[in-house]
Amino acid sequence: MAEKIDKVKRYLKYFPKEAHELYLNDAVPYLENPPSSLELYREWIGPNKPCIIRNAFSHWPALSKWSPTYLREAVGSKVISVAVTPNGYADAVNGDRFVMPEERHMTFSSLLDVVEGKVEKQGVFYVQKQCSNLTEELPELTGDVEPHITWMSEALGKLPDAVNFWLGEASAVTSMHKDHYENLYCVISGEKHFILLPPTDRPFIPYELYQPAVYRQREDGNFEVVDEKDSDKVPWIPLDPLNPDLERYPDYRHARPLHCTVRAGEMLYLPSLWFHHVRQSHGCIAVNFWYDMEYDIKYNYFQLLESLVGVMGSL
Repeated sequence: MAEKIDKVKRYLKYFPKEAHELYLNDAVPYLENPPSSLELYREWIGPNKPCIIRNAFSHWPALSKWSPTYLREAVGSKVISVAVTPNGYADAVNGDRFVMPEERHMTFSSLLDVVEGKVEKQGVFYVQKQCSNLTEELPELTGDVEPHITWMSEALGKLPDAVNFWLGEASAVTSMHKDHYENLYCVISGEKHFILLPPTDRPFIPYELYQPAVYRQREDGNFEVVDEKDSDKVPWIPLDPLNPDLERYPDYRHARPLHCTVRAGEMLYLPSLWFHHVRQSHGCIAVNFWYDMEYDIKYNYFQLLESLVGVMGSL
């Protein structure tokens, strides 16, 4: 039995290596123009590979209009949902807890006052609500972008599930995770820094179960962590790819992360199930389109891989 277990572990360790040999790129490639829907599906969606696309939304008014002055005039009085944390890490592991941000409602102008340094507040502020907040909270801005990306919608035969707006401070960080979406991430101003790992690297990426909790700011300005009682434990990745603890998570040394920067006017196609960690320049503004993935054999195989890794543990 032990021999069979060792053999399965060897297969799991070889599986990511074979994926890199067969089809994965050593860097995220650039496309100088948007692909046709057929090319997108054949070259990128089907093989589940990321790319950065230039000149895909150069016609959007948002690229030239979305200055702080314009945003104050257009939506300054609108009340929006803002994630506030003490350290910039929302939805991330902190000790033995998975801690979500304090969700605060404030006017857009008040947020800009924080981002522009006109007022000082404790905590790190980030507009990151992922429930189509652009269309739900800021519909006045939708005319400056497109409701969907035509060639992506044609390739997938569907419209996006959500269109999200992102704006925050440089200290705001998105911890490593994956999504069940085909993601088109469009940077309007500033730049985003991504660390990407393919689904096939799952054997090297640790997960643990954590008690869910939320940050709450006290009257003295400090933050406390408050447990969400009667909630199930949350599986999350404890590893920080910027400073991985290889003594605790030795398998990660075999992972082959890709690093890329997406600048203003560029669009990242981030395939479903890819692990990603995100940082940004201060005041960066972005819009992304989430298209629900197909729950086909690709998803089925990934679930098998997850199950095997969960059973086998450390390789």
